[in-house]
Amino acid sequence: MNKVNHIPSIEEKDTEKYSSAISLSDMEIFIFPELLYSLVLSNIMSPVIWEWKKDPWFSKIDTMKPYKRIQRLKQFIIDNYEFNLDLDTWGLTTKENELDRFNYFVDEKTLSQSNALFGYEGDKHYFTLDIRKHFGLDKYNSNIIPYWKTETIEAMNAFKLKENYKVGAGECVSLSTLYAAALFVICKIPLEDIFLIATPLHSQNFILINDGILTNNRRLVTKNMWFNGTDLSTKAQRALRNEKITIVSNISGYIHTFYDEATINPEQFAKFTEKLSAFTTTEITYEIIGNFLRERSEFQKCFQIKYLRHGKPQYLPIEIAFSYEHGSPYKVSEITTCNKLLEQIDEYEFYLDPLIERIQLTKLSDYLTNNPISYDDDNSLKELAEKIDCCKNMKTKITVIEALVDFIHLQPNLPNHSEKKFNELSPIQLNPEMDREEIITILNNLREKNMVADLSFYANRNLLDCHWEPFLKAATERNPVIIDHLKELNDDKLINYIKELNDTSIYDKFRLSQPDELWNFKTGDGLEKAIALAVCWKNRYPQSHIEIKSNKNDVELSLNGNIHKFKTNKGLDKHIIL
Repeated sequence: MNKVNHIPSIEEKDTEKYSSAISLSDMEIFIFPELLYSLVLSNIMSPVIWEWKKDPWFSKIDTMKPYKRIQRLKQFIIDNYEFNLDLDTWGLTTKENELDRFNYFVDEKTLSQSNALFGYEGDKHYFTLDIRKHFGLDKYNSNIIPYWKTETIEAMNAFKLKENYKVGAGECVSLSTLYAAALFVICKIPLEDIFLIATPLHSQNFILINDGILTNNRRLVTKNMWFNGTDLSTKAQRALRNEKITIVSNISGYIHTFYDEATINPEQFAKFTEKLSAFTTTEITYEIIGNFLRERSEFQKCFQIKYLRHGKPQYLPIEIAFSYEHGSPYKVSEITTCNKLLEQIDEYEFYLDPLIERIQLTKLSDYLTNNPISYDDDNSLKELAEKIDCCKNMKTKITVIEALVDFIHLQPNLPNHSEKKFNELSPIQLNPEMDREEIITILNNLREKNMVADLSFYANRNLLDCHWEPFLKAATERNPVIIDHLKELNDDKLINYIKELNDTSIYDKFRLSQPDELWNFKTGDGLEKAIALAVCWKNRYPQSHIEIKSNKNDVELSLNGNIHKFKTNKGLDKHIIL
């Protein structure tokens, strides 16, 4: 890691923000939107993703087209990472604690409009369930909420050290920031074409490649997949269909639904908005109506399908045709294979006359192909319903058409750019042909001018080039797991337990883990152990005097005058008093 000549000072008003860059909880990212991209840059600076380039899986990636590269990356992430949202991983806090921390920045009413743990439950469908029960919080008091800290790439990889984990893991924000960094480093996608989208309950990315690609945890969603009517695609749509988009962030900056000031480049945001809207809108075809009926199965009872057998028309309730899709390579929605599917269905399932009050699928698709729907014109929808002559019931027709319009056209609930004051930061100009050291040097040189660049070094845990106060503040205030799990040990057993943990840090030189990372992965450098032990001790004895003296190879921890020694490979000279 290159050493910066001067570490920018931290203004008092930004103390909480810089401390949050260490712990990176979902709540902290909501309050301080700069943190979302600071983690992307941290992952780009990390040596881990650059090591992936040596994996045989990526040996020929530079010869592939962009979409093929991204598919290659997707499979690597699926093979090497799991989605994890275990409440026990990073521990619990309380609404009162979080409100007290952030009352200067946001009030409870604002939080309740955008945060699931403070009352937000979205609009419909996915969010009609009891949100606390859904996340396993119903066994706690109503004021208890999880930290849900976002993992660095090192912490994600370290899950392999945990019992019952075979690969790395992370929650949705961790996976989205990992994807963004890897798309740049491995797939050489320009950062200007990668946008992070955060909603109250999810985080994903939108990539300006072809018609657009949406990341969804470990997987990818193309425009064709968005409209294929499968359960996987329905789940991928949940956040954009049911939630407000809180933050959109990319290399140029961010826009946040509640803050008047936005730092994202307006032209970049306009391009993103246009591409995302086009991604979530499609034209009506036979295939699209079939996909609609696959997803919205409650409307299948309103449809029939016409089939010519020996030159004579027969009519089949469409739900029967869909039931035959299971185990068949043929689909109702594929006009080229639908007849082959119908051939597999026994003749006694068909009717010789059209079914009353059921819409003929081909008749509707033919009409709509030649008479496009106007999404925002109720009169045109009514006129369309009147012209569908294979069904007389207007209520049925209007209901189906409205649901079909909802299926083919989604306008994501983005922050209102017209209400924002755009105040762009000094640009971060990185390109995929740069090497890691060159990128670190550029970010170093921008720290005085661009807070996101500065915060990325704190998210990266680079204690050689950062002030220690944010790291120590996060360590002492927001690491409940190690304290809770070791509270039953007496003082001597506590000291011995931490000393006897594995001696390897999950971070490379000059970078340190937090105490709960040391606990979760049962490993840590001597300096990390000393800090973790000091945090546990301070929790037990708040008035105690604690000193940590670290040099390049040795650490001394003084607990009320009792000295405990550790070996370190971090090469950090520091005298800490807690």
